[in-house]
Amino acid sequence: MKRLQRFFVVVVMMALVLQLPMASADEQPRALPLSGEAFTIAGRPAFLIPGKQGTQLSGKAWVWYAPTLPGLPGSAERWMFEHFINRGISIAGIDAGESYGSPQGNKVYDLLYTHLVQKGFSARPVMLGRSRGGLMTLSWAATHPDRVAAFAGIYPVFNLSSYPGLQRAAPAFDLTADQLAERLPEFNPVDRLQQLADRKIPLFAIHGDVDRVVPLELNSGLAASRYEKLDGSFQLLIPPGQGHNMWDGFFHCEELVQFVIHHSERVNSENGSESGSRSVNE
Repeated sequence: MKRLQRFFVVVVMMALVLQLPMASADEQPRALPLSGEAFTIAGRPAFLIPGKQGTQLSGKAWVWYAPTLPGLPGSAERWMFEHFINRGISIAGIDAGESYGSPQGNKVYDLLYTHLVQKGFSARPVMLGRSRGGLMTLSWAATHPDRVAAFAGIYPVFNLSSYPGLQRAAPAFDLTADQLAERLPEFNPVDRLQQLADRKIPLFAIHGDVDRVVPLELNSGLAASRYEKLDGSFQLLIPPGQGHNMWDGFFHCEELVQFVIHHSERVNSENGSESGSRSVNE
C-alpha cells in the first residue's frame, strides 16, 4: 500500500513538472561581456553595465549600444566597454528585434531612453552602432537629434538599400518593398543626415575598404561625403584590406574609444550635472 502511495505521489509530481512552461530564450539571464544588469522593459530584454562611481562622469553618462540581440553585445566589445566604465561611462541597450531603424523599433528605443533618463542618466547619450545597429541608432538619432551627444560606428549600416535591402527590410516598416522605396528618404539614415548636421552631432566610423556585406562606398563613405557637404563633422577610419569581420582592430580602436569619451565629457561639461534635469516628454 505504501509503495502504491509513493508511486502515486511521484506520478502526480511528474505531471505537475511537465505542465510547467519552459523558460524562453528571452527569459534566460543575458550573458554580458562585463558585470551588469539584465532586465526587461515592456517585455523587451534590456541591459545596463554601470560605469564606475567616483569618476568625473560618475556612471551617469552612457553609451547606447546596438544591436542588442541574443549574443550581442559579446566578448568582442569587452575591451572598449572596460575603457568606458573606467571613465564612469555606463553602457546600455534594448532588444528591438530586427527593426532596421523602423518607427516601431524607434518606439522600443523610446522606452529605454525614458527609463534611463528617469533614473538620472544623461539626457544625451553617445550612440554606438555595430553593423545593422547603425540603422537602429542612427534612425533614432535622426528622429531625436536633441537627445544625442554623438554617434560612433563599427562598419555601421547607413543605407537600407545596401543592407538588408528593401525587400528584406520592408516588413519591419509594414510596407511593401515598392512602398518603402518611395518613402526611403523618410526612413533611410543616409538620407536623414540634415537633422544631425543641424544639431552639429559629430559622427565617427571605422569601416573596412573590402566590406562586401555593408559596402564602405554605399554606407560610411557615402555618409561621410554627404555630411561634410552639410558642414558636419565625420571622422572616418578605413583600415585597408578589412571586410565585415571580427578583426581586433575594429573592437580595439583607440580612436573610437577616445571619441566616445571626449563627447561624453563634452556633454557633461556643457550641461553640468544634466542628468534627470529635463523632461523626457520635451
